[in-house]
Amino acid sequence: MAMVFCVHGAVTGSFATRIPWIQDHAGVSAGQLGLALAFPAIGASLTMPLAGTVSHRFGARNALRGLLALWTLALTLPALAPNLATLCGALFLYGAAAGLSDVAMNALGVETENRIGRSIMSSLHGMWSVGALIGSAGGTLAAHLGTDARLHHAMAAAVLTALGLIACQGVLDLRSTPDEEAPPRFALPPRSAVIIGAVGFCAVFAEGASLDWSAVYLRDELGTSAGLAAASTTAFALTMAVARLVGDRVVDRFGAVRTVRWGGVLATAGGLLVVLAPHPALAVSGFGLIGLGVAVVVPLAFAAAARSGPRPAQAIAGVATITYTSGLIAPSAIGAVADATSLIVSFGLVTALAFGIILGAGVLRSARGERARSAPTTPAAPQDHTLTKPKS
Repeated sequence: MAMVFCVHGAVTGSFATRIPWIQDHAGVSAGQLGLALAFPAIGASLTMPLAGTVSHRFGARNALRGLLALWTLALTLPALAPNLATLCGALFLYGAAAGLSDVAMNALGVETENRIGRSIMSSLHGMWSVGALIGSAGGTLAAHLGTDARLHHAMAAAVLTALGLIACQGVLDLRSTPDEEAPPRFALPPRSAVIIGAVGFCAVFAEGASLDWSAVYLRDELGTSAGLAAASTTAFALTMAVARLVGDRVVDRFGAVRTVRWGGVLATAGGLLVVLAPHPALAVSGFGLIGLGVAVVVPLAFAAAARSGPRPAQAIAGVATITYTSGLIAPSAIGAVADATSLIVSFGLVTALAFGIILGAGVLRSARGERARSAPTTPAAPQDHTLTKPKS
């Protein structure tokens, strides 16, 4: 599972660092770019509910293998777009593949966590951030060398598709029995998922804004080179990776509420540093603090959602829909505010939402307490009864 998350993250990192190149190639303004960057979340939000149906029909391993391959290959699409209309269409397909594979791998990650009887979700998301770091580092080098993003993304997609197919060989192979009813294609998320998702909304807004706009921010507001601008995305991905890799131990020691609350403090401080920074190095540090602060929020939200009701996959899809809605709003909101005022004001909005994480951290208390009380000494039985292990 760790390699699956890593491959998924590498696609995002590879794309994010080349957004300035894609913007110039498509000839779009900041506001138009913000509109286009809303389409990945639109595509994801509309297709994520289908992930459960795909897994039910083809089995968890086969579904993940196919959906992850679609995601890695979709990396090639945005850089090919010559104008706004085609960029929006490419990003819609890119987002649809992202959302389907995201839900499939998180549901399987929670099932794996349940079976081994210990917390792994933060570490799995840490591996996603490691992948994003690797992808962004490659993108930073490509941007520094002036490499055409079409060539860069074609090469990256080929490598990541091969790695993804190999990684999927080692995941759980869960299959439905013939008499089991297929899950509904579309279902409203449970109330508990909505509440938990609100905290994730704030975190994903800050995360998405930083990933998509950090390079543009340094280039346009602080006049940096393309290579240094891309390095801000790398700094963000690096701090997220480190925080998530140690996140399970931190949460076990201090609890979800305190961890998320102090994460909100760090993210708020980072947002303020970005807004007030007179020098690129300080802005890069600010993006790093934002990454550190929001790192464990989404993994904890998914884990809490999975334990909030009898159908983990439905709850995860609910939280994922809310967080992707945040991803839908973030790029367009940042672009719209930047067009009306400036990117500095846009990241003032990011800072305000980061402060919302501090205020909302308490909603994870019951889910965390439930996990602590029910932590098994032997691997737990699967909570999602729509899937069973195949016969050997």
